[in-house]
Amino acid sequence: MATTPVPDLALTSVSDEILSLDPDGERIGAVLRETIDQLYDGQRTGRYRWDQLHKTEKTHCGTLVEINLHRAFNFADGAELDYEIAGFEVDCKYSQKLGGWMIPPEAHGKLCLLVWASDELSKWNIGIVRAHPQFLGGKNRDGKSTLNEEGRLAIHWLYVPQMNNTNSQLSQLTHLNLQPNILLQLPEITVNGIMQLKHGTQRLNQLFRVATEQRVARGVVATVAQQDDYMKRIRENGGARGALRPEGIIILGQFKSHAAIAKALGVPIPGPGESVSVRVSPSIKDVKGAALIERAYWRKAMIGDPVVSAPKLPSI
Repeated sequence: MATTPVPDLALTSVSDEILSLDPDGERIGAVLRETIDQLYDGQRTGRYRWDQLHKTEKTHCGTLVEINLHRAFNFADGAELDYEIAGFEVDCKYSQKLGGWMIPPEAHGKLCLLVWASDELSKWNIGIVRAHPQFLGGKNRDGKSTLNEEGRLAIHWLYVPQMNNTNSQLSQLTHLNLQPNILLQLPEITVNGIMQLKHGTQRLNQLFRVATEQRVARGVVATVAQQDDYMKRIRENGGARGALRPEGIIILGQFKSHAAIAKALGVPIPGPGESVSVRVSPSIKDVKGAALIERAYWRKAMIGDPVVSAPKLPSI
């Protein structure tokens, strides 16, 4: 007769505590985005892809994820493991490869917070597992073990509960969206053309020309501009907004008025630190997709529409 698994009250308590601190995962997703950008250090290096990192930097990513989550959530220090959450010791393990977490000997039998993120896929996920010996596979030279199939199936995913307590494989798991890195989504030849331009202002202007109607994150702006005051390079006076208005392009930011304009035009709404460019053409009031800007109505420009100087956006 099959026995009912004994509930792991510590695992449940840790899960509930994290979910109470971050109900929808937005804070964790932001930490992961910031950590990946921190590794790229694009403002100084111009790097924007995982394969541009040195081996030592890739290895260091797990440490940065652990540190940055620690700071973001102010977890207590564990006596033996990384954190103490809801009164229980938890080790934080990150892998850029889904399922590739390495469990150290000191975490055997303990709770492990498993983090995965892919900048290329713009996805991430996080779960908890108790690293029982029967859940562990082969060891490396440092004595660290991977999770075997039974262990991977035992992971309690924090934000996709429909996948828990099933026989579903990792490949069938539904993931959360990571703030996109537009430089990975544009054609490589296009990105190379942008990055080969001599000046940061030229590079930013070209980025907003070719990446219209797409969310451009702060880290991408830093990477393309490679200047200390990179966000100022988007502004109206002397920045991309002013330079591209004669070409009919507006650049929407995180202002409330900009969000309303984006919604009316039917383009992505910029989130914190994001910008969205769009070429516009004059419209009339009763046309669907029209937005009121500077006391006149505008819509997304279509192929074949003549280039008309764009309106000046509000700054609130």
